[in-house]
Amino acid sequence: MNLLLIEDDLEAAEYLAKGLRENGYEIDHSADGRDGLEKASSGRYEVIIADRQLPFVDGLQIIAALREKEDRTPVLILSALGTVDDRVAGLRAGGDDYLTKPFAFSELLARIEALRRRASISAETVTRLKVGDLEVDLLARRAYRGGRAIDLTTKEFQLLEYLMRRPGQVVTRTMLLENVWNLYFDPQTNIIDVHMSRLRNAIDKGYPKPLIHTVRGAGYVLKE
Repeated sequence: MNLLLIEDDLEAAEYLAKGLRENGYEIDHSADGRDGLEKASSGRYEVIIADRQLPFVDGLQIIAALREKEDRTPVLILSALGTVDDRVAGLRAGGDDYLTKPFAFSELLARIEALRRRASISAETVTRLKVGDLEVDLLARRAYRGGRAIDLTTKEFQLLEYLMRRPGQVVTRTMLLENVWNLYFDPQTNIIDVHMSRLRNAIDKGYPKPLIHTVRGAGYVLKE
């Protein structure tokens, strides 16, 4: 499981990252809010752990930016600001949980596990995804655009579902290899290009506004 830790206290970050790795988590660390927001926007993480008081961009601004893009990645706020008003502000900004410093590491682990379970249940209950006039029925494993059924292979459907769950977010080749093909290395083939070309042909051909866009040097994005 990939976690993103956004914490400017390097000593605290090192301690937390070490403990989380020992418990089986993969950790990326950002030491400031600007870098943290960039990493958080990649869509690679299952849970984000963010301090409130950060250089450049504070934790609540990071959460607000993610929620504005319909990114529902669970965010656990860590902060020395522990009044009721502080906690309410964090949750109202879109945070999913709030843990006041100092805290017991065991409680941090328990809260991460709770966020994982909640996100898993939420993902399981979603049966339809919609972006513009493109809709996916996850139960029937069918896609429709403008009400017209689209024939897709199993892999094309998996690729489309991954994009549909991240509307407006740039999806990199690495993310697609890891999450659609379960490959944790680049086989140096055009497998992604071939499938993306076929998917674009199925989804966008014949429609005035394409939904799948190439972001040069970065990856792909599905948006209106």
